[in-house]
Amino acid sequence: MAINNWPRDDRPREKLLTRGPAALSDAELLAIFLRTGVRGKSAVSLARDLLLEYGDLRALLAADRATFCASRGLGNAKYAQLQAVLEMARRHQRETLARRDVLTSPSHTRAYLEARLSGYPNEVFACLFLDNRHRVIEYEELFRGTIDGASVYPREVVRRALYHNAAALILAHNHPSGVAEPSTADRSITLRLRDALALVDVRVLDHVVVAAGTFASMAERGLL
Repeated sequence: MAINNWPRDDRPREKLLTRGPAALSDAELLAIFLRTGVRGKSAVSLARDLLLEYGDLRALLAADRATFCASRGLGNAKYAQLQAVLEMARRHQRETLARRDVLTSPSHTRAYLEARLSGYPNEVFACLFLDNRHRVIEYEELFRGTIDGASVYPREVVRRALYHNAAALILAHNHPSGVAEPSTADRSITLRLRDALALVDVRVLDHVVVAAGTFASMAERGLL
């Protein structure tokens, strides 16, 4: 049955407008993005099939172009549309974060870092540079690596901190493996960066590890 023939309160778009986006399932949100289904399937049925194919919404959103476009009902136009939506979400979070005091909103900061880093298939190391009131100056992705590691150079981190005239920073990187637990190497480089940055009076407030919708804070674990 076409969605237009469903009871009005069951249609994803009308449901969103009357009850808000949080009331919708992943399939219903994806159906609104898809707009139309394919022969023999409504947009919601197609969305459910896609979520079964990919495993979850996160994996679908993180798919590369070739993989995404190979799925039934998708293609270059949908891929471009999705990338635009994701980039708008990232910019919204970045602009919102820039107006907040990081230390009074740690959950928002971590949500931002998760959104920026969780979709990468390889490890990416980033810094959130802060002023002396712990407001955001800039977010930069400094190093990229293989699926299980990225080489991090303290000298370059110090150079970028001085360039931004930062008083403090938050380190962050992703674990494509899906496990947010800090490794021995993560702990070692964190201490090296802390000590190197201390020589130029820049504090490391935290090192956040992001993985598959979760994160680990080294500061909260007493590893800084």
